[in-house]
Amino acid sequence: MPKLPFEASYEEILQNPLDYVEAVFSCLESEFLIMPKGEGFIDYPVFERGYEALKHATGAFSRFESSAVTAAAIDEPISIIVLRTMMGFTPPEWAYLTGQRTGIIVSQGFIRSLDRRIRKNPELPLRRGKGGEVVDRLEALIRTACEILSEGAPAVAKNRLHRLDKADTKGGVNSIASLAGIGVPYAMLLYERFLGRPFAGHRDSVSELIGGSLEASIEEVLSGAGISYRKTKRAEQIAGLDQTPDFIVPDEFSPRVMIEAKITEDDGTARDKVTRIQHLAELSAARHPNEFEVIACIGGRGFGVRREDMKKMLIATRGKVFTLKTFHRMIECTRLREFKTRILE
Repeated sequence: MPKLPFEASYEEILQNPLDYVEAVFSCLESEFLIMPKGEGFIDYPVFERGYEALKHATGAFSRFESSAVTAAAIDEPISIIVLRTMMGFTPPEWAYLTGQRTGIIVSQGFIRSLDRRIRKNPELPLRRGKGGEVVDRLEALIRTACEILSEGAPAVAKNRLHRLDKADTKGGVNSIASLAGIGVPYAMLLYERFLGRPFAGHRDSVSELIGGSLEASIEEVLSGAGISYRKTKRAEQIAGLDQTPDFIVPDEFSPRVMIEAKITEDDGTARDKVTRIQHLAELSAARHPNEFEVIACIGGRGFGVRREDMKKMLIATRGKVFTLKTFHRMIECTRLREFKTRILE
């Protein structure tokens, strides 16, 4: 079996970098077919109940009267998610159009909080405002949605595409009612649109959980060996560093090892993450003779696309690139072994 990069000397890597690139590629794994649901995931039966509530309120989608839809939204909040999905908009896009059409400012904070609250408690009725009236911003959102869905897609230039130019919304009420009434499983179509491309919208929403699984594995390895470490927070600033790594060993006051944990299924994003790792190596070189070792822990098919990018990562880390398959070698093959206080079983 050929050497893995962390088993080779820096000179060996420089002599035959592509051999070590292929060695890392052979160890990369991708779990893009399986994703965590995360907090606020909406299962289809819940989504379908919101669909039925909205269908009932609109007379099988034949008329979108804001008062009836608002009443349904209060009793079955998940119908708000269904309504937004029919339009095909993100929460901020819906808020922006509402402000344009009604003059009522709906902040991104409000719409995101509403969306998150519904996702976490999709069947908990919304509270009414003082005097039994619905909050103005919610009424404005629903009124805007009803108008947009009733109007359908307007004519645009031939080299343009309108966001409402979809099979169900292109012709306004007529096309929605027609699609829902001809036997097409419209609720399932909307659910897949809600998840996105398919499931990409959901994948974006749980990206931190996906990355967190890699970081959890690193923490398990470090803790198991009794190694002191500092796990940094998102967007945290560390004095003396213009870029904050995911882990610092033993701490930021006397850094000896810095670990970047990166997962990506996209080669474009992978390139950006390789650049971050290169920059950490540059920071290390600038601190000579007290430089720290840079370790890259990676996962996902995005890193397995561009050989030149992987070559840059190997050179920047002097071969200290690990995957989920090779995590168990991370301590013995890096300076982490100097900080081990516990024998791993």
